[in-house]
Amino acid sequence: MITAFKCRAWKVNIRPSASSCRHYYSPREMRDMRKLLIVDDEKNIRLGLKAMIERELPGRYEISFAVNGADALARLKEQPVDLLITDIRMPVMDGIELINGLQEMDGKPEVMILSGHDDFQYAREAMRCEVRMYLLKPIVREELVEALKSLEETLVKKETISHQFKQMTEQMKEHIETQFNYVFLRSDLDESEIAERLGKLELPKLDGGYQLALLKWPDAEQRGREQGQKLAFLNNVLKRLGQESEALTLRFMNRHGHLVVLTGYSGLLPALEEVIRQQVETRVKMGASKWTDRLPQVNEAYGQAERALKYTLFYKHSMSLRYEELEGRETRYELPMASIKKISNMLGTGREADVMGLFKEVVDLRIVMKYDISYMEGISRALNELVFDQVFNVYGEESVEILKLYKSVADLYSFWDFQDYYHHVETLIMKLDLYVGNMKNIHNDNREMNKAIQYIHENYNHELNMAMVSNYISMNYSYFSQAFKEYTNESFVNYLKKIRIGKAKELLASTNLKVHEIGEQAGFENAKHFHRVFRELEGVSPNEYRQKEQSAADLKNRHHI
Repeated sequence: MITAFKCRAWKVNIRPSASSCRHYYSPREMRDMRKLLIVDDEKNIRLGLKAMIERELPGRYEISFAVNGADALARLKEQPVDLLITDIRMPVMDGIELINGLQEMDGKPEVMILSGHDDFQYAREAMRCEVRMYLLKPIVREELVEALKSLEETLVKKETISHQFKQMTEQMKEHIETQFNYVFLRSDLDESEIAERLGKLELPKLDGGYQLALLKWPDAEQRGREQGQKLAFLNNVLKRLGQESEALTLRFMNRHGHLVVLTGYSGLLPALEEVIRQQVETRVKMGASKWTDRLPQVNEAYGQAERALKYTLFYKHSMSLRYEELEGRETRYELPMASIKKISNMLGTGREADVMGLFKEVVDLRIVMKYDISYMEGISRALNELVFDQVFNVYGEESVEILKLYKSVADLYSFWDFQDYYHHVETLIMKLDLYVGNMKNIHNDNREMNKAIQYIHENYNHELNMAMVSNYISMNYSYFSQAFKEYTNESFVNYLKKIRIGKAKELLASTNLKVHEIGEQAGFENAKHFHRVFRELEGVSPNEYRQKEQSAADLKNRHHI
C-alpha cells in the first residue's frame, strides 16, 4: 500500500518544528546514522530537503545527492544507502526507471517518491516496485517527517527479522557442524545410528551421491586465518559455478580447523583442484574422498578424505589428492625399530655423525614413499616413544628450547610438509645428543669431584695442592680447577684453607695443644702462615679464639651448677 501526502506549499525557509517530531526514534535507532540519497534534478529542491531533514532530525542522516536516476544507480553501486528520496520527472533517467533499476540490486533501499503530479499511473508503477511512500509537491515538513518515521519503522522491522533469521541460520549451521563432527569422532557408530542423527538436520538433497573433501592451510596461517576467510576461499568458487553448486554443498570446520566440504555437485572438486593448482601466494592442500552414494556412509568418506590429506605431507607446494590415487600402497612392512633403538642408545656418546646417519636411513623418503602412510606414522611414533620420551624420562626437562622442539614434533601432521618435519626432528636429535653428552659429563664430573673432596678431607694435614688432587682423580689440571669451582663455589686454595682452619678450631676448643702444634696438625707449614690465615678467615688470632671458647665453656658450666 502506498501512503500519499498532499502538501500545501514548498518552503525553503524552514520554521522550527513541533518537538514531537524529535521523538520518533528509540535510543538504539539513534546510535547509527542512516545513509540517505536525495535524487532530484533541481538543486534548490535537493538543498531544501536536506536542510529540512537536518533541522527536524539532527544527526540522524548522512545525506548525499544525485541529479537523476542514472547518477543515483552509479552512486549506489559504489555506496549503498538505507533510504532514497527521488523525484519522478527527471532528465536522462526518471524516478520510475530508477526504481525498476533498484530491483536488481542486493540490499535495495527503502524508497520515497516525490512528485508534482497526483497520477495514478505513477502510483501503480511505484506499488509494483514495493514503494511505500509517495509524497506530492510542494512538501510539508510534518508529512515528510511522518513519512521518514514510517520508513524507519519498516527498516527496523526488516533489520530485526534479518538479524533473527541470521541468528537462526547460524544456530542451524553450528548444529549441523556439531552433529557431523560428533559422527566423525565416533568411528564405532553404525550406519543406522548415523542415519538417525543426520536425518534430523536440514541438509541439501544429495540423492545423486556426494564427495567429501578436507582443506588445510599451513599452521601459522591456519591460526591467523579466520573461519570466514577459509569459507570465502570456497564461496568464491561456488559463486563462479552458480546457485546449484551452492545449494548442493555443505561447508563447516572440523576440530582441527580444517575446512570440511560435503558436496553433491560433481563439478565443485575439479574446480577447487584447478584453483589450488594455481595458488601462488596462498598455500592450501586438499584431500578428497571417492564419490559416495549414501549419507550414512559419511564416516567412510571422511576417513578417505582424511587419508588423502595425510599424503599431501610429502608435497611442499599447494596440492590436492583424491583417495583413488592412493589405493594399492604396500601395507606389508617392518618398522626399523632396531635402528631407532640404536639412535637412543648412541645419544651423548660423541658419535654424532653415526647418530645422524642412522636417522637419515630411518626416514629415507625413497623408502617411506613405497609404503602406506602408516609406515611413516609408525616411525614418528617410535621416535617419540623410544628416543625423545626416553631422554626426558631419564634426564628431565632442563632445556626450554629443547622442550619446545620436543613438543612440536609430537604430531607428524602439525607440519606443512615432510621436509619441515625432517628438519625439526634432525635439529632435536642433534640438540639431544649434545644435551645427553653434557648430562653424562656432569654426572661423571660429580662423581670425580666427590672423590677429590674425600681425598682432601683425608689428606688436608699433609702437603697438598691442586696438582696432586687432579692427578689423583686423573683429570686435566685446568679442567679440574674450573670443575672444582663450579661444584663447590670455591677455588681449590680457599676450600683447602677452610678445611684446615675448621680442623684447627676443633683442636683449639677441645685440646691443650700449643698453637704451633695445632697449626702443624691442621696442615700448615709454619706458625706464621697459620696465624695469618686464621685471622684472615676468623677475624681473630688462634689464641683469642681459644680464650673466647674457654670463657664460653666456663660460663656454661657455672650456669649448669
